[in-house]
Amino acid sequence: MKQILIFLLLCCKLQVQAQELYVYTDPASNIPARSVAAKLSASYTPAQLPYDRFMQRYLVEAQAGISKKLMVKAGTGFGNVHTDDLRWESVYLYGKYRFLSIDESHRHFRMAVFADGAYTRNDFHFDEVGLTGDKSGIQAGVIATQLWNRFALSGTVSHTQVLHGSRNSKDVSYVPSRIYQVMGYSLSGGYLLFPVQYTDYKQTNLNLYGEILAQQALDRSAYFVDFAPAVQLIFNSNTKLNLGYRFQLSGDMERMARNSFMVSIERTFLNALK
Repeated sequence: MKQILIFLLLCCKLQVQAQELYVYTDPASNIPARSVAAKLSASYTPAQLPYDRFMQRYLVEAQAGISKKLMVKAGTGFGNVHTDDLRWESVYLYGKYRFLSIDESHRHFRMAVFADGAYTRNDFHFDEVGLTGDKSGIQAGVIATQLWNRFALSGTVSHTQVLHGSRNSKDVSYVPSRIYQVMGYSLSGGYLLFPVQYTDYKQTNLNLYGEILAQQALDRSAYFVDFAPAVQLIFNSNTKLNLGYRFQLSGDMERMARNSFMVSIERTFLNALK
């Protein structure tokens, strides 16, 4: 009976926060304590200049809720973004700590800090800095998330340092100069469309998202601003299916792609860490 009650409480928690399970960014909230999750993501880029070929990348990720305040995740990626053949590309490790939580009925405000690091076998290409296969580096940032009933708004500010051998090389001069440090910004909104009322934890959730994703270089003047609409289905309060499309609104960074499609599926195992 105790395990059943814990399961139902965790399911209710997932349903209440469904609209802040963003597709392209993380909220200040964590996955439930003592839970683990497995996630498979795929991104697809139509043929476009400078590479006139179809590109794809796959990420396999594991998450763990150490406590209600701390979660970690680790992942690895495969793709043909930098090469003609599909191959293993990278590994990354991420940790997030929620340090503030103001909870009220049907609303809450939360803040968290995070840090992550990544290694990639790919060489240095283009200006855009990403730690899921494109660059090796470290990142740290802060997240603030506000939930009001069926709508959630979240903002993130981060700083990333690229770790590459060419950064300290004095033998080669790059034109334009390479970008090794950036500020990242995001603003994400999510709305729980269905169900209108909860009667059972097995009800399917339908969430709508819109996310603004931006990056500003610190080495020289270069930036981009993207918009990413997405839809999300949650089944049995433990399985998420995400579909998103990301495209550039403005920017002058040299990028590998200015638009891409994304699909991911994630399964959460509640109370898996006894």
